Amino acid sequence: MVIFTIRSERLAVLLRRRDKTPYAGCWGLPGGRVHADETLEQAAVRQLAEKTGITGVYLEQLYTFGDPARDPRGRVIAVSYYALVPYNRLKVQAQPSELAWHRVDALPPLAFDHGKIVAMAQERLCAKLDYSTIALQFMPEKFTLSELQAVYESILGEALDKRNFRKRVQALDCLEDTGEQFRAGKHRPAKLFRLKTPGRVEIIK
Repeated sequence: MVIFTIRSERLAVLLRRRDKTPYAGCWGLPGGRVHADETLEQAAVRQLAEKTGITGVYLEQLYTFGDPARDPRGRVIAVSYYALVPYNRLKVQAQPSELAWHRVDALPPLAFDHGKIVAMAQERLCAKLDYSTIALQFMPEKFTLSELQAVYESILGEALDKRNFRKRVQALDCLEDTGEQFRAGKHRPAKLFRLKTPGRVEIIK
């Protein structure tokens, strides 16, 4: 599972330090084997909860990795999933030495082919920004349009025109005005918005 969040305006991924061979002591993605009596989705949800304590997040299947040499123990096929979560609403139940957030643009050497998996998940995420509301999964319950734009910029790694971005987002009809405002320092108060359908990703036609 590739768990993405935004920390300090940077895209980050949750990694778990391996305590078994191969790659003992190396960082890698949380995951594990599928039980004979469960679906792939059930296995993904279970492994995520067991390895990180994270539950109730939006998971989407990414890709199947089947290179014969990807695991030195033998032939292992990996079905990967990715999730997008707001950092301030995520509770990771593990010691810092076992789990840690790492910036996607500054990853340590990863076990197996996990670096390739993270790269593909980031590419998928960037591509889906153009035709879905997937980035909204990163947002807290209430947020400003400037905060939402910062999330898009963190994922894409580039600055966006403020006027064009707001026009595009408001045309999606997926946000609603809370009637509340947020003030930071001496700046003008900004409207607070929330999602009309939390936890749901809309496809833009």
